[in-house]
Amino acid sequence: MVAHRVAGAPLDFAALRTELAVPGDFSREVLADARAAAGGRLTQPPEAYTDVTDLPFVTVDPAGSMDLDQAVHLAKDGDRYRVSYAIADVNAFVPPGSALHAETLHRGETIYFPDTRVPLHPPVLSQGAASLLPDQVRPAVLWQIDLGATGEVAAIDVRRAHVRSRAKLDYVTVQQQADSGTLPEAITLLPEIGGLRQALARARHAIDLDLPAQEVEKSESGDWTLVMRAPLPVEKWNAEISLLTGVCAARLMLDAGFGILRTVPPPEQKAVDALRRAAAALGVTWPDGAAPGDVLATLDRGNGKHVAFIEHAASLLRGSGYTVFDGAPPAQPLHAGIAAPYAHVTAPLRRLVDRFGTEICLAAKANQPVQQWIRDTLPQLPELMAGADALAHKADRAVVDMAEAWLLQDRVGQRFPATVIDLDDRGGATIVLDEPAVRARCKGAGLVIGAKVTATLTEADVNTRVVRLQTG
Repeated sequence: MVAHRVAGAPLDFAALRTELAVPGDFSREVLADARAAAGGRLTQPPEAYTDVTDLPFVTVDPAGSMDLDQAVHLAKDGDRYRVSYAIADVNAFVPPGSALHAETLHRGETIYFPDTRVPLHPPVLSQGAASLLPDQVRPAVLWQIDLGATGEVAAIDVRRAHVRSRAKLDYVTVQQQADSGTLPEAITLLPEIGGLRQALARARHAIDLDLPAQEVEKSESGDWTLVMRAPLPVEKWNAEISLLTGVCAARLMLDAGFGILRTVPPPEQKAVDALRRAAAALGVTWPDGAAPGDVLATLDRGNGKHVAFIEHAASLLRGSGYTVFDGAPPAQPLHAGIAAPYAHVTAPLRRLVDRFGTEICLAAKANQPVQQWIRDTLPQLPELMAGADALAHKADRAVVDMAEAWLLQDRVGQRFPATVIDLDDRGGATIVLDEPAVRARCKGAGLVIGAKVTATLTEADVNTRVVRLQTG
């Protein structure tokens, strides 16, 4: 992890939220609905839930998280595994047709800023009554997925259940426990099962870019810092449990002939051909017959040329969206990154579509008709989620751009060693500075992907969030 202090940074994220038209406070009507649900006015009767509070679930999330969607318990019997995955039953708290329901359709997903989050649901639910907080009995949707010795799915069950998490764990602590062999009983098998699922993803030729992420966070001294953070192994293992559940959800939907899938089309051949040319230019070995995902899995994320190649590989995963189907399966059901059909069902506190997907899976498993309010609203979801995703991505990029400009605003005219990671058709490039780890636009002659260059900072404007450099 590399961090760079944005010294004394008066970064105005509130103004940024206004500029981007991010939703503001909840209305009184929405808050009244949320308080009523938090007080026990639920859409599901108690008899709809199986009591599994004796199963010692734990949650694993970033430190400080309170909107806890998932709790996990892993077990093994002989050469078979059982993944028990409890997902917050948000539908129990959101009455169809209510002001709260309408507001979630408007928002679509939680948007995160360094100083706050703009939640999909009021905090009394998202960080309170609906969250799988420790030592609280909570309504949940319980997925129990049996796996064979190699991690392949052998059986799927999903039903409503009352659960009680035993501990709220964070990634850094869990990684330390994994390294020392002291993982809690509930997740002792996480490295083993996660590793098996990763091996199956490799066998499917899944495309995992797995690049470090730029994040803006507050340091211990109170200043904002720019951090380049690579995912810990435990985050990847934990993600495999969520991906597994999404793959099982897609299977249930496809078998039932109704649902909404998260789809990414297979890469176009011209994108694969362009990536092969980039591999040759960067000295990346591409064995005969290897799929792009197989090549990506071999690369060193600490190697500048390899990072440039991975950045270029992002062109393989274009055209993501949500695909609704009723009757025949969609012509293109796959998520190319996962190399399998996939559906979102594991983050309903933070993402609208998961609430719908969950109800579809419950109906499919029980061989019951899907509720009419879901059928009525489902065709709108791809457009609603596309808008919400676009706003979230725009906010993420704007936050990082603002921090980068602030960090560099007093260094115009200085020269920085950097690596070229992408080219455009206008004679420019995207580069990553060695120090600080800033991504920025650069102009100059003879720029080549993967090349080490020295670039002069020509502009760093906090108000416009623009950073530009020039070689030569």
